[in-house]
Amino acid sequence: MRLKERLVVGTAAISLVAAAAPAAANTKDAEVESLRAEVAALKAKLEELSAKVDAKEEKIAEKSKSKSKVNWKGSPEISNDDGWSFKPRGRVLYDVATVNAPDSINDPGLGFSNEARRIRLGVQGKIPGGFGYKVEADITDGVELTDALLEYKDGGLKITVGQHNNFQSLEELSSSNDTSFIERSGFTDAFGFKRRVGVSAQYKSGPVLLQGGVFTDNIADLDDDSNDAVSLDGRLVVAPKIGDAQAHFGGSFHWRDLGDNMTTRRYRQRPLVHSTDTRFINTGNIGNAKSETSYGLEAAIIAGRFHAAAETHWLKLNRTAGNPDPTFFGGSVEAGIFLTDDKREYKDGVFKGVKVSNPVGKGGLGALQFNIRYDHLDLVDAGIIGGIQDSYQASLIWTPINYVRFLINYGKLDYDLAAILAAGSGDYDVDVFGARFQVSF
Repeated sequence: MRLKERLVVGTAAISLVAAAAPAAANTKDAEVESLRAEVAALKAKLEELSAKVDAKEEKIAEKSKSKSKVNWKGSPEISNDDGWSFKPRGRVLYDVATVNAPDSINDPGLGFSNEARRIRLGVQGKIPGGFGYKVEADITDGVELTDALLEYKDGGLKITVGQHNNFQSLEELSSSNDTSFIERSGFTDAFGFKRRVGVSAQYKSGPVLLQGGVFTDNIADLDDDSNDAVSLDGRLVVAPKIGDAQAHFGGSFHWRDLGDNMTTRRYRQRPLVHSTDTRFINTGNIGNAKSETSYGLEAAIIAGRFHAAAETHWLKLNRTAGNPDPTFFGGSVEAGIFLTDDKREYKDGVFKGVKVSNPVGKGGLGALQFNIRYDHLDLVDAGIIGGIQDSYQASLIWTPINYVRFLINYGKLDYDLAAILAAGSGDYDVDVFGARFQVSF
């Protein structure tokens, strides 16, 4: 029998005794009164104990209740007071495009094309003690891990272990969900920027952000026994507020030992859109490769509805003795303005997605943004003739609600010394149209 039940029974018994006491007519009045007083005191004590038992049981029941809560951040994020959290994440980016080149070029990549550019699914969350995790895979062509990492945060310090971005280029480090054009600037793909397995550290203090790490290669390439490449990467960002404007100034350095078994390198790029495999500029395989050294500069500003960003990047291929070392160059400058009352977001050295101020479904039209960009890529140096690409681009982006975007792009691409000839010449223009539907969470 539970303690509370015993107390109830005891209280009832005492009440019966108290009720029966007057029946003992032959007892003395003083004794009867004394007995009644004792019974009343005992009954009060038992009621007090019963109340304490009730309070204790309520407290136990309250502790047993789940402390978990759910917030909506594009998908449900489940967290509890102990420091655990779990959130599904993903994105779907679908593209259509057309590439129009001179009629004398016969290439299957020309004309209309379309593709699922990215379909990614994953999870992320926090672990007690300052730890966090993220795992995400792209499933457009089999299963390919993009992020697979564990991180630790303590104040301004963050340490990351696993597959993640190394520290090259503002646009490369900004999510593909948040870029101003369907594809990033040409040099980011041409120079082989991609996630790699490694360990890195980041420290942020006020407007200063310092990042550095040691990396091997992409996780998909690590099952090859001949893979023994290693790289060192570093990036410094100063991001001061100038009045109401957010400024960004940065520089990065990358050195990669290609290893004993990687003796060739190739640098090439598509014409703005990814749904074609045609590369009008292409160095072909460059032999006797030993290491790569690259460095870049970054600058950006966000002032109300306006933003601008510019980057330059140099990559030098270091070859064995007796072979010339070519240096290739890429750079871009872009500017954009929101036609609605919205702005581009920025945090921790990268651009972030727009937070729609007047979304569709709540009386608004969403966010509308117009951007222009000049993109330059030069793959000609030291006897290597890979071609030069000058691209003049415009984009219109409609974000009806947070996490959903529609993009339309146009690019006029001017080629010199192109790897693909048109009527015997490497100098010609190409027109490219592209569109994307995107949902992310």
